[in-house]
Amino acid sequence: MILPDLALPDLILIVGCTGAGKTTYALKLADELGGVRFSIDEWMTALFWADSPQPLRFQWTMERIGRCEAQIFAMARQLAARSIPAVLDLGFTTLAHRDKFRDFAAGAGLIAAVHFIDVPAEERWHRVNRRNNERGETYAMTVDQQMFDFMEGMWEPPTEAEWSAGGGRRIDGSSST
Repeated sequence: MILPDLALPDLILIVGCTGAGKTTYALKLADELGGVRFSIDEWMTALFWADSPQPLRFQWTMERIGRCEAQIFAMARQLAARSIPAVLDLGFTTLAHRDKFRDFAAGAGLIAAVHFIDVPAEERWHRVNRRNNERGETYAMTVDQQMFDFMEGMWEPPTEAEWSAGGGRRIDGSSST
């Protein structure tokens, strides 16, 4: 069991840098809780990648991520009204991104918690390469070294105060996949 039988948060923010195992964890957690999982990689791949400019432009991508997140949050509010947790696999690479969703939650009278999957960069890069090659259940797109390094440069790990609030937690994800 991933979570004990306590009052569940309405939004569970799955946090970790590229290759941490966020999607694998989110799949298990949503199944265990009877929640609904939202994965930004899946939404972006299904809705926008086929029409993306080449080379890919950061601003173009961020605008579409913003649209997806607005719709995901609207759906999460509907789920919360039915006591169904939303498991958000949206990356949450930066503190500002996590704060945005916690602020949304607070403004809507919802409870948000962070589940931080902590894995060293070397192990995450190994996992990304394996996922790129195997293209299994959690594969949404190829992540190359340049993209991995870009995300590493943006990564702001959550503090203990951040992940322990509201029923959140830190998961040692090393060697678990």
